[in-house]
Amino acid sequence: MSEAAKAVSDPRSGKATENPFDPALFRPEAISAEQRAANEAFRKAVTGGPDWWDMGAAAYRALVASGRGPLPLAPKSARARTIQIEGKGGHKIALRVIPPAKAATGIYMHIHGGGLVFGTAEGADPMLERIVENTGMVATSVEYRLAPEHPYPAAWEDCESAALWLAKNGKPEFGTDALTIGGESAGATLSAATLLRMRDHHGYTGFRAANLSYGNYDTSMTPSQALAPERGLLVGRLSIRKFAEAYLPKGVDPRDPDVSPLYARLDQMPPAIFTVGTLDPLLDDSLFMYTRWIAAGNQAELAVYPGGPHVFNMAPMPLSPGANARIDAFLKNALG
Repeated sequence: MSEAAKAVSDPRSGKATENPFDPALFRPEAISAEQRAANEAFRKAVTGGPDWWDMGAAAYRALVASGRGPLPLAPKSARARTIQIEGKGGHKIALRVIPPAKAATGIYMHIHGGGLVFGTAEGADPMLERIVENTGMVATSVEYRLAPEHPYPAAWEDCESAALWLAKNGKPEFGTDALTIGGESAGATLSAATLLRMRDHHGYTGFRAANLSYGNYDTSMTPSQALAPERGLLVGRLSIRKFAEAYLPKGVDPRDPDVSPLYARLDQMPPAIFTVGTLDPLLDDSLFMYTRWIAAGNQAELAVYPGGPHVFNMAPMPLSPGANARIDAFLKNALG
């Protein structure tokens, strides 16, 4: 069995498999009745509200901040604090820091999701508290600039600046320079782009691990994006296109490797875990990136969850505890 195959386990049993693309995972009968019921409840919770592109991003953000969005507001961490670092051109970037109870074993640089239009660093507090507790790392979440007010490359530059600051200041600030990185959805997209920018712009390849959950790695649309229902479960073909229109200026090639890391040279990347559900329109993105990651000579795990929709592991679903435990274990093990 190859090293890559050893790294892949069946999320249903936890046993190793030589075939990370087990056909059984993708068949309708693989979806449990409990997960189907959770998906239906999720559909009812997120359906029926206004579309953000009709009311405008700023107004929709205000709606979400008031607690009237499609998902409930996440509780804030009592131990979180915010520090300011300097970004490109003197721009200030906020890092939300959640420390462990004891000396940090490493630093988890987190990048939140939201289609590059929505989301906040503090919105990830519960998830980051879990990772801190289970890995011993200090979590630092990047408050990057959002589109359409700040289109590409603003978010890319902010995340690159944060990574560069952590690489230089992690030891004096947090007592460790063992860096890991990760994010969900757009946060996974930016995490991959940040790894590439750190390698290509700064010669830095010191990240120990990457946690890449259901990212969009091809702004020109992978087949699963293009073939998805126009209005899917939280995310569909229409919303994916609207997000891309918001963050990508006209004239920028949607297959530019900086925008769509699926097309990048992927050597010298850290071990990565790619997590995705079979009902996610971004399914192909994770399957394709996992394959390219391995083909470039990097270690990777592929975790596919039958019936999981977009952001499934951030919702109260039957698949969530197992998926999150696997992510936490991967990050902890990467620190050795």
